[in-house]
Amino acid sequence: MASDNKGRPPYPPFTAETAQIKVKAAQDAWNTKDPAKVKMAYTPDSIWRNRDTFLQGRDEIEAFLTQKWERENGYRLRKELFVFTENRIAVQFWYEWYDKDGQWWRTYGLEDWTFADDGLMRKRQMSGNDVKITHEERWYKDGVDVNTVPISEKHW
Repeated sequence: MASDNKGRPPYPPFTAETAQIKVKAAQDAWNTKDPAKVKMAYTPDSIWRNRDTFLQGRDEIEAFLTQKWERENGYRLRKELFVFTENRIAVQFWYEWYDKDGQWWRTYGLEDWTFADDGLMRKRQMSGNDVKITHEERWYKDGVDVNTVPISEKHW
């Protein structure tokens, strides 16, 4: 479904280069932890499944992300391109956060994205698993560029 605004380049059909640009743009937007900004990358009627939560539309996306980032303190995310086709991209991701008790977690997962012709995401599905980690096991400590952290095959 097309959206009612100007869209967001790069536009489908994707190449390896433009898919990579799209993935890193999403990573950078999510690392702002600004739900009002992040929701604008999605069509007004975008459909989401995030684990066991089903959403539709930017208002629901913004509310979901607001609650998420109130709960997930110290959130830092890395996304990497997994595979792409003309208007679809799959990513693997890792993010770290700590809960209200100070326990650190690393979330591992995969996302499946489908884009409208205007470059906005019209469907997002996410599956993820949370693993307890110690402060010492963190990859994304303050000041670290998430893109430079080596992630070994055992974490793929």
